[in-house]
This record gives sequence, C-alpha cells and structure tokens, in this order.
Amino acid sequence: MLTSLPPRPGPVSAFDFTEVVFGHLPRVDQRRWAHAYLDALLATPGKKSVRRLAESLAGSTSTAQSLHQFVNASPWPWEPAYGELMRWAEEHTVPRAWTIDVAVVRKRGEHSCGVHRRFVPSTGRSVNCQVGIGAFLVTDDDALPVGWRLLLPRIWTEDPARRSRTRIPHDVDARGLEMCALELVRAMGERSRLGEVPFVADLSSHCPGTSLIRGLSRNHRDFLVGVPARFPVVPDRHLRARPCDSAAPLATPAADLFEAARDQHLVGSHTIRDSGGRPLTFRTALVRLPGPAADPAAARAYRLIAGPARGTGPQPLWLTNMVSRRLDDVLRLTRLRTRSTQTLDRLEQDYGMADFEGRSYPGWHHHMALMSAAYMHARLGADAPALVRAS
Repeated sequence: MLTSLPPRPGPVSAFDFTEVVFGHLPRVDQRRWAHAYLDALLATPGKKSVRRLAESLAGSTSTAQSLHQFVNASPWPWEPAYGELMRWAEEHTVPRAWTIDVAVVRKRGEHSCGVHRRFVPSTGRSVNCQVGIGAFLVTDDDALPVGWRLLLPRIWTEDPARRSRTRIPHDVDARGLEMCALELVRAMGERSRLGEVPFVADLSSHCPGTSLIRGLSRNHRDFLVGVPARFPVVPDRHLRARPCDSAAPLATPAADLFEAARDQHLVGSHTIRDSGGRPLTFRTALVRLPGPAADPAAARAYRLIAGPARGTGPQPLWLTNMVSRRLDDVLRLTRLRTRSTQTLDRLEQDYGMADFEGRSYPGWHHHMALMSAAYMHARLGADAPALVRAS
C-alpha cells in the first residue's frame, strides 16, 4: 500500500485534467465539450441544469444545445474515464479502502431511464427516484468517486419500448443492488494497482448483503461489510462440535449472538480510541456462513463485530474475513464508513448529481463520469503534479 504521497510541484488546470480523463474521446470537439462541461460544473452555483451550465460559459442558446447533445446523445464510452480517475486517485492519495454507496436521486416524472418507486430507509417512505450505485476510493478524509452503475428494475429491462427510447444497451439486464456492487468491485480490481486495499461498506439498510459477502469471499477480496440484524451466521461452537461432512448446522441471526446471557463464552470485547481519544468498545465473535462445507464462502471463518451504538439507533453489525489481521486495524476501518455518504452529499449539493435532465441511459452515465471528474479535480487538482497519460 502507498505510505506517502508523490511530490506535488504545482496545480493542474481543468483543461489538462480533462485531456487525461477524457483523452480517449476520438474527436477534438468531444474533448472540447468535455472540458466545457467540467468547467461549468465547477463554476456554476446552485442547480446545474444544462441551461445554467451554458450561462456560466457565457454561451448562447446553441451552447446549451451543444452541451445537451454531447452529454445525452453523443455516443462515447464512459468506462475509460473511470479507469483514469482510479489511476489518478491512487497515484496522488494514500488509499485506505474501497467502498460502494447508494445515491437516491428523486425524480418527478416517469420517463428518465431507471426511474421507479422505491422505499428509502433514510426517509421512511417510498419515493419516485433513480438509484445510482457508486464506487469510491477512500482516504483518511475523503471518498473519491471512480465508477457508477444505474439500477434498472425489470419494468425497464423487459419493456422493449422503454429500452429503445432510453437507449439501454442490449447486453444490460436487470441486476439487483448487490450484483451491481460486485460488478463495480470487479471493475475496480481490474483497474487498480493496489490490489491489497480492503473493501469497506455498509449497505445494510438497502440490501441483505448475503450475495455481496459471498461474492467478495469467492473473489478473495479482503472486506469489512455492514450486515443487518437478521443476517444469518453459524456460531463457532456449532462448527467445533460437528464434523465437516455432517449436516449443516442451523444459522442464527447475527444480532442474537450478542444478546445478554446468551453464549457469552463465544463473545469477546475490544476497545480502541477514536480520533478524539474517547474509548470505543466493540464485541466480536468468530462465525461462519451457513451452507455446505464444499462452498468456499461457507468453509472459511469470519469475524462478526458489534458496536459501538450510534446514539439511540441499533448497534451496527459488521462481518469481516480479515480474521488474521490485527483487530485494532480492522476496527479502525469502521471509521471510514461515513466518507462516501459525505461525498454523496457534496455531489448532490455542489456538483449537480441530481440535476441531469436527460432521459437516456448513456446520458446518465456521461453526466456521472463528468461530475466525478469535476469532484476529483476540485479535491485533488489544485495541488496535483503535472499529468502524464497512461500508455
């Protein structure tokens, strides 16, 4: 893992940054409009509609039309931009972890690609929205966006008219949130030069986590993942009492393992101090996942971690496969869980995450790639070294 930052001889302009991140675009005019859009995202206060972005460029009506054409209709790939953002972030920060988080973007109409009605735990009610799943490279004080997926329910993928109208690619089908998260983790792994960085995420309010954890385990990715109270685990005492080829032991909800007066000989406690010196006490237990011994994800040991409580809310629960790593180091990773949430707030308030007015699938991804680049330049570009394109 990187332990120090490279030297930083001077700032990098938004133009030079754009030339690297969007240098894969084949036409000069596309790169020019990428630079204009990124500049406008950085300069325009308040709502980032195409009209307001064009106004910040001192442009005419034709400027707004050209920006809309470039983002919503022009056929250019966005994945190479994420590869450049990943490279840039890894080279000019000290990465501590990768994470995935969920952006719920409210919509009034029904025509934007992927829009549907969904229950949002943070609001306690259902809203009409698009759901974006973002990948972030996490540092000690930030989470830098390096990839996105748009969640598409079956009402979109199984409707030929909707697919055609919003230009959903033929190879894109309905995938749940956990499968989208695993796709992003795999993409980050292919782009990363820091394969040992752990994955830390808490999606427990959005999904069960079972498929995500099994997928991470089968792909040999170190992880610390938040799980809901009902997440099924097999306590260590069952595994010691049964031979490997016997019937699978019964699972128990994760929260029940830490109930008072129940199997306390299985539970240990450990205290670390937060950044302010205050003690934080966690409880831990060794567990496995339910399933046959032949399943690699079920055969290995995990550590279940509880606490500390967040105010009056439920005690957070974490599951990790890093059972051989120092417990202090694993517990300190829980501090990183809020970084992506803070970034999502900044992206919505200052970088136009919720302001894209186009309706197409490519347009949404174009906007998210440009927005991510604007955020990256604002956070790192002001004191970053001169850029050199990767070969």
